[in-house]
Formats: sequence, C-alpha cells, structure tokens
Amino acid sequence: MKRIGIIGCGWLGSRIAVDLAGKYKICTTTTTQEKADKLNAKGLPTTVVAFPDYQLTEGHPQWNEIKTLDIVIITIPVSEKSCCVSSLYNRIQNLSSFIGNFKGQIFLMSSTCVYPDLAKEFTEDDVPFEKVSGERMIRNRYPQANVLRLGGLMGDNRLLKNYTIDNLEAAVNHIHYKDIGGILLKMIENGTERCLYNVTAPLHPSKSQVISEQNNTENREEVTDAKGKKVLSSKLISELEYVFQYPDPRYFHL
Repeated sequence: MKRIGIIGCGWLGSRIAVDLAGKYKICTTTTTQEKADKLNAKGLPTTVVAFPDYQLTEGHPQWNEIKTLDIVIITIPVSEKSCCVSSLYNRIQNLSSFIGNFKGQIFLMSSTCVYPDLAKEFTEDDVPFEKVSGERMIRNRYPQANVLRLGGLMGDNRLLKNYTIDNLEAAVNHIHYKDIGGILLKMIENGTERCLYNVTAPLHPSKSQVISEQNNTENREEVTDAKGKKVLSSKLISELEYVFQYPDPRYFHL
C-alpha cells in the first residue's frame, strides 16, 4: 500500500486525508500540538512543524517520514497574497529542507486567485506556472510536481449562504472538497506528473443562484448564464477523463 504525506492538515488537508485513507496509508503535519492530538486520535500520525517565512531556518530538520513516502501533498499557502516574494522564498526553502530531495509524486495546492479579476474565461495557458512565484519555485526544485489551482473551497460547513457576499450576479468558481479528493485519487492511480490543472466545478452559476438554492428559496428564477470571471477546468476533464461528483455549485449542500 502506498504511503502519502499531507503537509498542512487544516480544513482541506484533513478532508483529503479522510477521503484517501481507505486506499493509502496517510501521515500528516500541522502547526500545533492541539491539532496534532486531534489528528492522531483519528488514526492519522501527525508531526508538528511550521515553515517560517520571516527567516531561513538553517538546518531545518528533515521529516522522519519522508523516506517512507511515495506521494507528498502540499496544502500550505505558497501564494504572494499570503506573503511577499522574499518571505515566500524563505517558506519554500524551509519546506524543501523538510522533504529533502523527494523523488515521488508531488501535488501542490495552489489557487485560481492567480488569474486577474476580469470578466473572461481563463485556462491554464493564460497564466503559466512560470509567472506565479510560488508555483515556479516549487517546480524549479521538484520538476515532477503537479500544480492544482483550486477554486473556492466548499462543502460541509462551507456554503456560500453563510458568508457576506457582494456582487451577487458574478459567476462562482467553486470546487467541492470531495472532487479534490477524487481528482487526486485519479492522478495518483495514473502516476501523473508535471501537470498544471485548474480545479473548479464545470458549471459557473451566479452567486445569487447558488444562495437561492442553498436557502431552498421558493419561486426560483430560471438559471441563466452568469457574467464575470470564469476559471475553466476543461483541460483536467479532457486529459484525466474525470467526471465531477459535484459539477454544479448550486447543489454543494446536498
């Protein structure tokens, strides 16, 4: 049975761990002992570690588990929106020391925020990974890494109706966490490497349409094509032949 290490076991990482645990052995990392205790209690061996972005940590200890792993999934933020480029460099260097010269499959969880907020359809070709600092740094160090640009993370307690929303007629670019797990499973089984994919549900209704459905509003208006920024997952669908479990964000609550 293959072994997977999930670096950064927060909201998304913990759900990925649960989804993959039936087929693979999972170990994880988190930033506090309290979180580690909860994950250990679920049968997920967890290491407490942080990757500081304010300084380079000389001799950052290598993960004891790394030599036993076949796959590494990185969910910690590697975006310029989370820190400046120099701080991002420190974070990734510390991360690299932690996993060393790992040669197995790597998955980097990135974000569709790399695309500008323009009313058009975006594919991966519009913003190559070379133009995104965090993605470029990871790929330079680990050429085999897959980069998954995730849309807005939804499912379980994360529903659009629970948030304060502006621009209600804008299209959503959301993804259900179950489909992230499904896509990872497909790519692991295929041995996929060096790929860049947008990971968003294929349909892009407006925010108001999603909220109306989640609130079970009566007298719903007929669904029309929403306007605004749309990040397309057509490359992923074509190359992986992946069938989404939750293709329509209006029904993520079901």
